[in-house]
Amino acid sequence: MNETRIVPTGGCHDCGGRCVLKVHVKDGVAVRVETDDGEEPQLRACARGRAYRQQVYSPDRLRVPLRRIGPRGEGQFEPVTWDEALNTVAENILRIRNTYGPEAILTHVYSGPHASTFHSGFQIIARFNRMFGGRNISGWGGASAEGGVFANRATFGTLTTGNSRDDLVNSRLIILWGANPAESVFGTNTCFHLIQAREAGARIVVIDPRYSNTVAILADRWIPIRPGTDAAMMIAMAYVMISENLHNQQFLDRYTIGFDQFKDYVMGADDGISKTPQWAESKTGVPAADITALAREYATTYPAALIPGWAPGRSARGEQYHRTASTLAAMTGNVGISGGNAAGFERAQAGSMIPPGWNIENPDASYEKQVKALDVRHRLRSRPHIVKLWDAILKGKAGGYPGDIKMAYIVGGNPLNQFPNINKGVEALNKLEFIVVHEQFMTATARYADILLPVTTLWERNDFARPWVSGPYFISQNKVIDPLPDVRSDIDIFRALLPKIGVSDPSLDIPEEEGIRQLVATMGDVIGEIPDFEAFKRAGVHKMNFDGPQIAFKEQIEDPLKHPFPTPSGKIEIYCRRLADVDNPEVSPIPRYIESWEGPGDPLIQKYPLQMVTYHHKGRAHSIFHTNPWLREIEPQRVWINAADAQSRGIGDEDEVKVFNDRGVVVIRARVTERIMPGVVAMGEGAWYQPGSSGVDRGGNPNVLIRDQYSPGGAFPGNTCLVQVERFA
Repeated sequence: MNETRIVPTGGCHDCGGRCVLKVHVKDGVAVRVETDDGEEPQLRACARGRAYRQQVYSPDRLRVPLRRIGPRGEGQFEPVTWDEALNTVAENILRIRNTYGPEAILTHVYSGPHASTFHSGFQIIARFNRMFGGRNISGWGGASAEGGVFANRATFGTLTTGNSRDDLVNSRLIILWGANPAESVFGTNTCFHLIQAREAGARIVVIDPRYSNTVAILADRWIPIRPGTDAAMMIAMAYVMISENLHNQQFLDRYTIGFDQFKDYVMGADDGISKTPQWAESKTGVPAADITALAREYATTYPAALIPGWAPGRSARGEQYHRTASTLAAMTGNVGISGGNAAGFERAQAGSMIPPGWNIENPDASYEKQVKALDVRHRLRSRPHIVKLWDAILKGKAGGYPGDIKMAYIVGGNPLNQFPNINKGVEALNKLEFIVVHEQFMTATARYADILLPVTTLWERNDFARPWVSGPYFISQNKVIDPLPDVRSDIDIFRALLPKIGVSDPSLDIPEEEGIRQLVATMGDVIGEIPDFEAFKRAGVHKMNFDGPQIAFKEQIEDPLKHPFPTPSGKIEIYCRRLADVDNPEVSPIPRYIESWEGPGDPLIQKYPLQMVTYHHKGRAHSIFHTNPWLREIEPQRVWINAADAQSRGIGDEDEVKVFNDRGVVVIRARVTERIMPGVVAMGEGAWYQPGSSGVDRGGNPNVLIRDQYSPGGAFPGNTCLVQVERFA
C-alpha cells in the first residue's frame, strides 16, 4: 500500500488571502488538509482553505462536457464528447465572426477560481483575442476597488500606498474603516498583526454599519455609520482638526498641493456650509461628539494608521471616500512613516509591498494622456464598464457600445451572479445566439450556457502565485492529485480549440512546468528571490526577508527633491488639476461629500426605507464555495436586520422575508440582531441566484436588487441600494 505523502500547495482564490496548504495524499486521493506550521508569521488557511477537499471531491463537480437541451437557465443539459463540444464552439465562433464581425464576440474573464499566473484566464483570453482578431469588450472596472484605484491615480499616482502589515505593531491607534479582516481576510496575516498591535498597546476603532467579527474580536470601539456617508464623517473630522489647529500644517506645506482649496470647502468659504460634526451627524447617524472625539484622537495620537477598507468605496461616490481618507492621513502627517498609513488603495502588485518606481500611470506619459486615464467617459468609448455589460448586450451599437454582441465566451467568471441587476442580466443572456462557459460547477451563469466545459481545480494543476494584499512571499501551487478523467485545464481547452478555428499560439504549447519556470525566472520582482526552483517547489512557499517593515512613501518623505511623488506636481495632490481638466461635473478636483443616489438623502427612501449593504461572506470567495457543505454550515445565507426594524415589521428571527425594490425580489430568512444599525440591512455577496417560476430569487443574491450604475470614478455600486423588507406570506 502506498504511503501518505504531503504535498505543499496554496489556497489561492480571489478571497482576500494567499495561504499555505499541506495536503495529505494516499493512493492518489487527498485525505487531509493542514496549513502553515512554520515560523511566524505563518500563512495560515481560513475555513475556506481547510474545506477545499470538500470542493474538489464534491458530487456537484462538472465531470464531462455538456450541451444545453432545454430553455436557457433551466439547467437541462446532455453529455457530449470533447470533440463534439469543441466542434460546436468552433463552428459558432466562425459563424458569428463571419456574419457579424469579431466585435460581436464578447470574451469575458474574471478572477474566478483561477487566481494564478501560468493558468491565468486573463492571459489566455488576451492571446485568443489577438490571434482571432477579436475585441475584448468584456468591460473595464474592478468590482473590488475601482473607486480606490481612481482615487490613488489622482492623489498619489500609484497603487502601492500601504505599509506592510507587520508595521501595524508600531501604531498607537488603528482605525479600520469599513474593513473586516476577521472574515474577508484582506491580507493573509492582517488579523495576526492586528492582534500583535493590540498586545503592544494600540487602540483599535472600527467604523462599519455592522458589528462584524472584526469588531467583536479586535475593536476597542465600534462606530456604526450610514452607508455612503463615510466621506461626510471624514470631512467633519477635518473640520475639527482645522478649527482646533490640530492638523500638521508643516507636513501639508512640504508634501501636498491643494490643501487651501480643500480647507475652503471644509470651512464653508466656497459654498457657505461649514462641514461641522453637527452637519455630518444629520447625514451619517454618528453623534457629533463621537466624530469630534475621533478627530482629536487621530490628530493627537502619533503614529496612527487609518486603513480604509474597500467596502465603502464600492458605492455611488466611492472615489470621494478614498480621496478624503488619504487627505486625513496627510493632515495628520501619517504618510511615509512607521506606524502610520497613507490611507490609500492597498494592493501589492508584487512580492514587495513597494515595487521601485512602479505607478499606475506611465511616469513618462504626457499630461494629456494622464488626464484621459482619469476620464471615465474616455474609457467608455472603447469598452463598457463591467456593470454595463447587460446594457452593452441589449443595446449594442445603437446604445453607443462598441459592437452588437451575439456571443459570449466566459472563462473564470460568474457574471450573472456577481454583477448588478441580475434580472436585466437574464434578459441579456437570453438575447445572445451562443454562450460557452468554462466551469467547475453548475453556477447561475453556467445554467445559461449552450456549451459547458468542465475545468480543473487548483489541486489538479501546477502554478505560481503572489500575495493578495500584503506580502512578502510567493507560493508554489503544486499539483496535488490527477484531474478527474474527463476534465481539462483552460489552457488545454484552448490548445484543442484553436486549430479548429484556424489559428495557432506556440506559447500554449509550452509544457506547464517549463512555462512556470520561465515566469519565475523572468518576472522582475521574483528575479533573485527564487534561485532554486526545485527547492521552492518542495517547500511550497518562499518568504522574503527584509530588514524591517516596508513603509510606503518613506523615500518621498525623507527626500522629496530626489524622490518626488509620481504625480505631475511631485506631491500628494489634495487638489488634482488633472481631475479639474477632465471637465466632468460629476468629478471634483478636491475630496467632497456628494449625496449619492439611493443614499439616505434620496427621496426614494420614502418608498424603500432601508439601505442595503453587501459583505464578503466568510464561507465563500465571491460565488466560489457556495455549495461546499462545511462552509454552508458555518454561516447560512441570511439578511441581517436590526431588532427595531424587524419588530416594526412583525419579523422574527429566522422568519422568511422578502427583500425587494423596483429591480426584483429576494426571499430569504432573517437574522434579527443588534449587530447592525437601524435603517440598514445586509446580505453576504456571492450566494447563487436561484429564481423560481415567478422570477423571485430564493438564493439570497443581493445583486438582484442593486442598480447597474457605476460611480463617476468607476466604482462598483454594491453598497448603494435602497430596499424594503416584509414578512413573506
